[in-house]
Amino acid sequence: MSQIWSYTGDTGPEFWPGLCEEFYAAAQFPLQSPILLSYEEAQALEKALKFTYVEQNIRVQKINETMHFVPVDAASFVDFAQNRYYLTDIHFHMPSEHVISKQQAPLEFHLVHKDEDGNPLVCAVLFDLVEDEDKKCNNGKLTLEAGKDKEQSLNPEIFLPENITYFHYEGSLTTPPTEGPVQWFVFDQIGLMSRFLIEAFKTSLSPNNRPLQNKNQRPIFYKK
Repeated sequence: MSQIWSYTGDTGPEFWPGLCEEFYAAAQFPLQSPILLSYEEAQALEKALKFTYVEQNIRVQKINETMHFVPVDAASFVDFAQNRYYLTDIHFHMPSEHVISKQQAPLEFHLVHKDEDGNPLVCAVLFDLVEDEDKKCNNGKLTLEAGKDKEQSLNPEIFLPENITYFHYEGSLTTPPTEGPVQWFVFDQIGLMSRFLIEAFKTSLSPNNRPLQNKNQRPIFYKK
Protein backbone atom coordinates (compact mmCIF):
# COMPACT_ATOMS: atom_id res chain seq x y z
CA MET A 1 0.00 0.00 0.00
CA SER A 2 1.35 3.42 -0.96
CA GLN A 3 2.08 6.02 1.68
CA ILE A 4 -0.81 8.41 2.38
CA TRP A 5 -0.09 12.07 1.61
CA SER A 6 -2.18 15.20 1.10
CA TYR A 7 -1.98 18.98 0.65
CA THR A 8 -2.98 19.93 4.20
CA GLY A 9 -2.11 19.16 7.81
CA ASP A 10 0.59 16.78 8.96
CA THR A 11 0.64 14.93 5.63
CA GLY A 12 0.92 18.16 3.58
CA PRO A 13 3.79 19.23 1.29
CA GLU A 14 6.19 20.42 3.99
CA PHE A 15 5.98 17.00 5.63
CA TRP A 16 6.20 14.81 2.51
CA PRO A 17 9.92 13.97 2.90
CA GLY A 18 9.34 12.63 6.38
CA LEU A 19 6.44 10.34 5.54
CA CYS A 20 8.58 7.45 4.27
CA GLU A 21 12.07 6.59 3.03
CA GLU A 22 11.01 6.72 -0.64
CA PHE A 23 9.68 10.28 -0.28
CA TYR A 24 12.78 11.36 1.63
CA ALA A 25 15.14 9.97 -1.02
CA ALA A 26 13.16 11.67 -3.81
CA ALA A 27 13.28 15.02 -1.99
CA GLN A 28 17.08 14.95 -2.04
CA PHE A 29 17.01 15.69 -5.78
CA PRO A 30 18.07 19.36 -5.74
CA LEU A 31 15.99 20.65 -8.68
CA GLN A 32 12.47 20.45 -7.28
CA SER A 33 9.28 21.68 -8.96
CA PRO A 34 7.28 23.84 -9.39
CA ILE A 35 9.17 27.13 -9.66
CA LEU A 36 8.60 30.82 -10.38
CA LEU A 37 9.34 31.63 -14.03
CA SER A 38 10.19 34.98 -15.62
CA TYR A 39 11.18 36.13 -19.09
CA GLU A 40 14.09 38.21 -17.80
CA GLU A 41 16.02 35.19 -16.52
CA ALA A 42 15.35 32.88 -19.47
CA GLN A 43 17.85 31.89 -22.13
CA ALA A 44 16.81 31.14 -25.70
CA LEU A 45 15.87 27.51 -26.28
CA GLU A 46 17.13 26.27 -29.64
CA LYS A 47 15.41 22.86 -29.67
CA ALA A 48 11.64 22.62 -30.08
CA LEU A 49 8.91 20.21 -29.09
CA LYS A 50 7.14 18.38 -31.90
CA PHE A 51 3.62 17.18 -31.09
CA THR A 52 1.89 14.18 -32.61
CA TYR A 53 -1.47 14.08 -30.86
CA VAL A 54 -4.41 12.05 -32.16
CA GLU A 55 -7.95 11.15 -31.10
CA GLN A 56 -7.65 8.25 -28.70
CA ASN A 57 -9.45 6.40 -25.93
CA ILE A 58 -8.85 7.33 -22.29
CA ARG A 59 -10.17 6.29 -18.89
CA VAL A 60 -11.14 8.74 -16.15
CA GLN A 61 -9.66 7.65 -12.82
CA LYS A 62 -9.37 9.23 -9.36
CA ILE A 63 -5.75 8.92 -8.26
CA ASN A 64 -4.58 10.58 -5.02
CA GLU A 65 -5.85 14.16 -4.95
CA THR A 66 -7.16 14.70 -8.49
CA MET A 67 -8.88 13.12 -11.49
CA HIS A 68 -6.64 11.63 -14.16
CA PHE A 69 -7.38 11.11 -17.83
CA VAL A 70 -5.33 8.02 -18.66
CA PRO A 71 -4.68 7.03 -22.30
CA VAL A 72 -5.51 3.42 -23.05
CA ASP A 73 -2.65 3.08 -25.53
CA ALA A 74 0.48 4.91 -26.69
CA ALA A 75 -1.11 6.75 -29.61
CA SER A 76 -0.01 10.34 -28.86
CA PHE A 77 3.57 11.48 -28.32
CA VAL A 78 6.04 14.36 -28.45
CA ASP A 79 9.57 14.46 -29.81
CA PHE A 80 12.31 16.51 -28.15
CA ALA A 81 16.08 16.44 -28.59
CA GLN A 82 15.94 13.31 -30.75
CA ASN A 83 13.92 11.41 -28.15
CA ARG A 84 10.28 10.33 -28.23
CA TYR A 85 8.00 10.59 -25.20
CA TYR A 86 4.56 8.94 -25.17
CA LEU A 87 1.55 10.52 -23.46
CA THR A 88 0.73 8.47 -20.34
CA ASP A 89 -1.47 10.72 -18.19
CA ILE A 90 -3.39 14.02 -18.06
CA HIS A 91 -4.41 15.65 -14.77
CA PHE A 92 -4.87 19.10 -13.24
CA HIS A 93 -3.96 21.23 -10.23
CA MET A 94 -5.87 24.17 -8.73
CA PRO A 95 -4.56 26.81 -8.51
CA SER A 96 -1.61 26.56 -10.90
CA GLU A 97 1.63 25.14 -9.55
CA HIS A 98 3.92 27.18 -11.79
CA VAL A 99 3.83 30.96 -11.57
CA ILE A 100 4.83 33.14 -14.56
CA SER A 101 5.98 36.72 -13.94
CA LYS A 102 4.49 36.54 -10.42
CA GLN A 103 1.04 35.71 -11.86
CA GLN A 104 -0.64 32.51 -10.69
CA ALA A 105 -3.41 31.04 -12.84
CA PRO A 106 -6.53 29.36 -11.42
CA LEU A 107 -5.80 26.05 -13.14
CA GLU A 108 -2.87 24.05 -14.53
CA PHE A 109 -3.11 20.89 -16.61
CA HIS A 110 -0.20 18.47 -16.80
CA LEU A 111 0.26 16.32 -19.88
CA VAL A 112 2.67 13.65 -18.70
CA HIS A 113 4.86 11.77 -21.18
CA LYS A 114 7.50 9.07 -20.78
CA ASP A 115 10.12 7.68 -23.13
CA GLU A 116 10.84 3.97 -23.54
CA ASP A 117 13.15 4.08 -20.51
CA GLY A 118 10.52 5.72 -18.29
CA ASN A 119 12.09 9.19 -18.27
CA PRO A 120 9.35 11.82 -17.85
CA LEU A 121 8.57 14.94 -19.87
CA VAL A 122 5.66 17.09 -18.69
CA CYS A 123 3.86 19.85 -20.58
CA ALA A 124 2.12 22.29 -18.23
CA VAL A 125 -0.72 24.40 -19.63
CA LEU A 126 -2.28 27.18 -17.55
CA PHE A 127 -5.93 28.19 -17.78
CA ASP A 128 -8.34 30.90 -16.71
CA LEU A 129 -11.81 29.70 -15.74
CA VAL A 130 -14.89 30.97 -17.60
CA GLU A 131 -18.59 30.60 -16.83
CA ASP A 132 -19.32 28.42 -19.85
CA GLU A 133 -22.04 25.82 -19.42
CA ASP A 134 -21.08 24.23 -22.76
CA LYS A 135 -18.00 22.92 -20.96
CA LYS A 136 -15.47 24.19 -23.47
CA CYS A 137 -11.70 23.85 -23.37
CA ASN A 138 -10.03 26.42 -25.61
CA ASN A 139 -11.72 26.06 -29.01
CA GLY A 140 -12.79 22.44 -28.56
CA LYS A 141 -15.33 20.71 -26.39
CA LEU A 142 -14.73 18.10 -23.77
CA THR A 143 -17.58 15.62 -23.43
CA LEU A 144 -15.95 13.43 -20.80
CA GLU A 145 -18.03 12.06 -17.97
CA ALA A 146 -16.65 12.35 -14.46
CA GLY A 147 -16.33 9.19 -12.45
CA LYS A 148 -17.19 6.85 -15.31
CA ASP A 149 -14.83 3.89 -15.47
CA LYS A 150 -15.22 3.29 -19.15
CA GLU A 151 -13.27 4.18 -22.26
CA GLN A 152 -14.00 7.64 -23.64
CA SER A 153 -12.61 9.48 -26.66
CA LEU A 154 -10.30 12.48 -26.37
CA ASN A 155 -7.80 14.34 -28.55
CA PRO A 156 -5.18 15.82 -26.17
CA GLU A 157 -4.52 18.57 -28.72
CA ILE A 158 -7.47 20.51 -27.29
CA PHE A 159 -5.39 21.31 -24.21
CA LEU A 160 -2.67 23.04 -26.22
CA PRO A 161 -2.75 26.84 -26.71
CA GLU A 162 -2.94 28.36 -30.18
CA ASN A 163 0.54 29.88 -29.80
CA ILE A 164 3.08 27.23 -28.85
CA THR A 165 5.58 29.22 -26.77
CA TYR A 166 6.96 27.89 -23.52
CA PHE A 167 9.52 27.89 -20.75
CA HIS A 168 11.74 24.84 -20.34
CA TYR A 169 13.72 23.69 -17.33
CA GLU A 170 14.81 20.55 -15.50
CA GLY A 171 12.86 19.77 -12.37
CA SER A 172 11.04 17.07 -10.45
CA LEU A 173 7.61 15.56 -10.10
CA THR A 174 5.30 17.81 -8.05
CA THR A 175 3.60 14.95 -6.21
CA PRO A 176 5.23 12.30 -4.02
CA PRO A 177 7.66 10.84 -4.61
CA THR A 178 9.05 14.16 -5.94
CA GLU A 179 11.86 12.52 -7.87
CA GLY A 180 13.77 13.92 -10.82
CA PRO A 181 14.94 14.70 -13.34
CA VAL A 182 11.78 15.71 -15.21
CA GLN A 183 11.89 17.72 -18.44
CA TRP A 184 9.36 20.54 -17.88
CA PHE A 185 7.72 22.66 -20.58
CA VAL A 186 5.46 25.38 -19.20
CA PHE A 187 3.34 27.16 -21.83
CA ASP A 188 2.93 30.87 -21.26
CA GLN A 189 -0.27 31.47 -23.24
CA ILE A 190 -3.18 31.17 -20.82
CA GLY A 191 -6.03 29.02 -22.14
CA LEU A 192 -9.73 29.13 -21.29
CA MET A 193 -11.50 26.34 -19.44
CA SER A 194 -15.12 26.00 -18.38
CA ARG A 195 -15.58 26.23 -14.62
CA PHE A 196 -18.52 23.84 -14.93
CA LEU A 197 -16.33 21.21 -16.58
CA ILE A 198 -13.63 21.42 -13.91
CA GLU A 199 -16.10 21.36 -11.02
CA ALA A 200 -17.49 18.10 -12.40
CA PHE A 201 -14.04 16.51 -12.07
CA LYS A 202 -12.88 18.10 -8.80
CA THR A 203 -12.52 15.64 -5.95
CA SER A 204 -12.03 18.19 -3.17
CA LEU A 205 -12.66 21.84 -2.37
CA SER A 206 -9.09 22.17 -1.09
CA PRO A 207 -6.20 23.39 -3.29
CA ASN A 208 -4.01 20.63 -4.75
CA ASN A 209 -0.94 22.60 -5.80
CA ARG A 210 2.55 22.11 -4.39
CA PRO A 211 4.15 25.38 -3.19
CA LEU A 212 6.95 26.97 -5.21
CA GLN A 213 10.40 25.47 -4.75
CA ASN A 214 13.88 26.99 -4.68
CA LYS A 215 15.39 27.40 -8.16
CA ASN A 216 18.89 26.58 -6.94
CA GLN A 217 20.44 28.59 -9.78
CA ARG A 218 19.27 26.17 -12.47
CA PRO A 219 19.10 27.46 -16.06
CA ILE A 220 15.68 28.47 -17.42
CA PHE A 221 14.99 28.47 -21.16
CA TYR A 222 12.26 30.00 -23.34
CA LYS A 223 11.08 29.06 -26.82
CA LYS A 224 9.14 31.62 -28.84
